[in-house]
Amino acid sequence: MTDTPATPTQYAQIDWDAQGRPHSRQYDDIYFSKEQSLEETRHVFIEQNDLRQRFAALAEGACLVIGETGFGTGLNFFCAWQEFAAHAPTGARLHFVSVEKYPLNHADLSKALALWPELTPFSQPLLRQYVAVHEGFQQFVFEQGRVTLTLMIGDAQQQLAQLDAPIDAWFLDGFAPAKNPDMWTPELFAQLGRLAAPGATLGTFTSTGWVRRGLIAVGFRMKRIPGIGKKWEVLRGAFIGWPEEQPAAATIAPWYQRPAPLPGPREALVIGAGLAGCATAASLAARGWKVRVLERHDAPAREASGNPQGVLYLKLSAHGTALSRLIVSGFGYTRRLLEHLQRGTDWDACGVLQLAFDAKEDHRQAQLSQAFSSTLLQRLDTAQAEARAGVALASGGLYYPEGGWVHPPALCQWQLHHPNIELLPHHEVVQLRKVDGLWQAWDGERLLASAPLVVLASAAEIHRFEPCAELPLKRIRGQITCLPATAASQALSSVVCADGYVAPPRLGEHTLGASFDFHSTNLAPTAAEHRSNLGLLRDISADLAERLDAEAQDPALLQGRAAFRCTSPDYLPIVGPLADKAAFNQVYAQLAKDARQLPALACPWLEGLYINSGHGSRGLITAPLAGELLAAWVDNAPLPVPRSVAEACHPNRFMLRELIRGKGRQGKTLITD
Repeated sequence: MTDTPATPTQYAQIDWDAQGRPHSRQYDDIYFSKEQSLEETRHVFIEQNDLRQRFAALAEGACLVIGETGFGTGLNFFCAWQEFAAHAPTGARLHFVSVEKYPLNHADLSKALALWPELTPFSQPLLRQYVAVHEGFQQFVFEQGRVTLTLMIGDAQQQLAQLDAPIDAWFLDGFAPAKNPDMWTPELFAQLGRLAAPGATLGTFTSTGWVRRGLIAVGFRMKRIPGIGKKWEVLRGAFIGWPEEQPAAATIAPWYQRPAPLPGPREALVIGAGLAGCATAASLAARGWKVRVLERHDAPAREASGNPQGVLYLKLSAHGTALSRLIVSGFGYTRRLLEHLQRGTDWDACGVLQLAFDAKEDHRQAQLSQAFSSTLLQRLDTAQAEARAGVALASGGLYYPEGGWVHPPALCQWQLHHPNIELLPHHEVVQLRKVDGLWQAWDGERLLASAPLVVLASAAEIHRFEPCAELPLKRIRGQITCLPATAASQALSSVVCADGYVAPPRLGEHTLGASFDFHSTNLAPTAAEHRSNLGLLRDISADLAERLDAEAQDPALLQGRAAFRCTSPDYLPIVGPLADKAAFNQVYAQLAKDARQLPALACPWLEGLYINSGHGSRGLITAPLAGELLAAWVDNAPLPVPRSVAEACHPNRFMLRELIRGKGRQGKTLITD
């Protein structure tokens, strides 16, 4: 996988005509005809894809996936959702995947959608979540998971090339070919054919001959249909298969392919009720799985996810790395989830300021300010940073206006509040067994629960289970310090980070931290680390340290808590299905001699065993989206991140690297009865 430079999100530049319609400056074209836009959408996209009949015919638990080029104002999405709500069975789901190069900002989108009051029940939920919409994949969830929107921000061809999704119906939309020739290309048509599921259909408003021929060339049977209004003809298509003369789509390595769907009931066990486990349970439950969450403590979020305040901390790269793309997408997804919580006690969008504390960091921040939109991050000088933070600072830095702090236990509790989820506290799993197609969780002496699917989300504790014993996870102890707010410290109005962080007060206390200890396994808070955290506070702001009377604090009397972060060698989380290592080494032994080989041999999966771990200090940003990624692996659903990012997070990456480097050891095959 090659990293590509990050590019700032460019938002739509809108003018409004006399009829109140949005007009794109980028394409010199209107988004829709106010007179007949709903009728056109229903005729071109709903009817030509036979969606009313297909929605009505969906089975319980089934999902229909619509793909679209050109999200625009979302009009097609809302019309599809409206028809889905009217015709689909209660247990069915809709997943809408769309791409947009120039997204509208919130104000323009709200103004445009006000023209369609009949769509308000569908447009308002999107507007409530329409925050942190930045470059790359952005996931939105509605109606407790019954409707999902994956919005890809960027060039259509580039974004679709990264998509892994079985598309059942295509809406080929966007500005007209004469206005937007860069989109209507053979390369884009090839992506439509690559992603089309068997029996996929297509509708488009244009009947241009070269568009029709281009779609035929990638496997669609096309037919001209009478149009509506000013459109004399439109096109409908049915996918009949990739033509033999066309080059085959890029082959996915077998160790990164999707495992076969699990047989048996849609029941799952999730081991661990921290951020990763709760997110996994929520994403599976939204897709109709009955989930039992096994937690060894008396309640969720008792370990690393239990701090009073966590920070939406974005450590980005200007080079478009897999981690950086995951962070941007994960930040958006988490930020939208927070809109469901109580602001002020559960979270606060107070912004996050990362100080440019030395020349190297200042240079890094200068690069980032060129690579990302000012809606995501802003470079501030010292005076501007002090105005944002409300206290005196030694330097300026990067400001993330949509960031803030979160009370992680509140997020965990909200995610578990789903009728398909049952929390089982005081259930410590020490052994897994596979019996008659079911994973059994044992506490050593008694069977706790069983299901066809098990997800290990207990951080580094997954090492206790034989299949995961050799995954390269490490634990890093971190301690936070809680400082009582003072009248003077109330002035702190944003999170401020340097080597540590300090947050504005929650319920009368500031959270300060966090230490890094690679050696200690003792979770009792120490005075030494409280003292170290006070030093971090002084480095962040001597003014704030004075306001909190830090010099007079006795470290031995301070309150705080310690927990273990769990991280991987490449700092990416570990999310997805896992292969049996011994069998993997045998099946793909030739890779040790020639890593360029791509054996046509099925991966020896540990059927029904999945992992969600290794989120380190970024769990608030990566764990919720990782829950969506894991559920997409399980359900053969559209991946919520680019395929390359999903592979970069895949559990099999480590055994593959070991094998190629000649270090593959014979892992133990899991014993099954």
